[in-house]
Amino acid sequence: MAHPVGIPDAKVALSTASVYPESTATAFEIAARLGYDGVEVMVWNDPVSQDIEALRRLSDYHQVPILAVHAPCLLITQRVWSTDPWTKLQRARAAAEKLGASTVVVHPPFRWQRQYARDFVTGIWRMADETDVRFAVENMYPWRYRDREMLAYAPEWDVTKDDYRHYTIDLSHTATARADALDMIDRMGDRLGHVHLADGRGSAKDEHLVPGRGTQPCAELLERLAPTGFDGHVVIEVNTRRAMSSAEREADLAEALAFTRLHLASSLRVPRR
Repeated sequence: MAHPVGIPDAKVALSTASVYPESTATAFEIAARLGYDGVEVMVWNDPVSQDIEALRRLSDYHQVPILAVHAPCLLITQRVWSTDPWTKLQRARAAAEKLGASTVVVHPPFRWQRQYARDFVTGIWRMADETDVRFAVENMYPWRYRDREMLAYAPEWDVTKDDYRHYTIDLSHTATARADALDMIDRMGDRLGHVHLADGRGSAKDEHLVPGRGTQPCAELLERLAPTGFDGHVVIEVNTRRAMSSAEREADLAEALAFTRLHLASSLRVPRR
C-alpha cells in the first residue's frame, strides 16, 4: 500500500546573495518568477539591502515575503550599519521586526573582535530574550592556505560547542570545514532553526554549489527535517557568479528549488489499524 506524501511546513527562500553580482532587487524578481516562498536578505554593500523601506516596497511589489535577514557579518561588510558589531545586530533585529521576518542569521565573531567574541554567547541570549525574532548562529569553518589552518572565528567555528537558542546549518560551510553535516544537525537537535542549503566538495574555498553538485548530504538533511517538526526556513544560498548569462543563473536557481522541494517531501507512515 502506497504511503501518502507529506510536505513539511518549512518554507523555501532565496538568499539575495545567490544572485550576486546582480542586485538585491533582482533577487526578489527571480524569487517571484520561480515560485520561491520568500527571500532572505543578505545585508551587504548594495544600498537597497540596507534600506528597510526599499525592501518593503520590493516585497510588496513582487508579493514575496522577507523571511529572514542576514546580519552584515562578512569581511566586506565591516562598515555596513556601523562598525560596532552589536549595533549591527540591533539594526538587523529591528529590520526583521519591521519587515515581518522571523529570523536573523549571524556569524560567530572573528577572533580579532576580542571583546565582541568574549561577550558573544551571553549577548546573543540577551538579545534573543528581547524579541520574538530568532537569532540563529551559523556554523563556519577554519581558514586554510596550503597546509596551514587558521582558526578565524571565536568562540568556535563549530557553533554546537557553545550554547545558543537557535542554530543555522550551512552545508557549504560543513564541506569547507570537512565536518560531518548530519552529525552536526544531530548535535543541534531541536535548536536547529534555519538551513542554508548549498553544496561543496571539501575545498578550502567556501564553494556554495547548487545542491546535488557536491559531496554534502543535502538530500538526506532535507529528508530528516520532515519528521522532526522543523519549523524554520530552508534558504538557497548558492554561488552563481560564474553563470554566463541571466538565463543560466535562473536555471541554476530553478534547479536548486526543485531539488529542495523534492527532498523536503517525505513518506509518512500511516499507523496500522
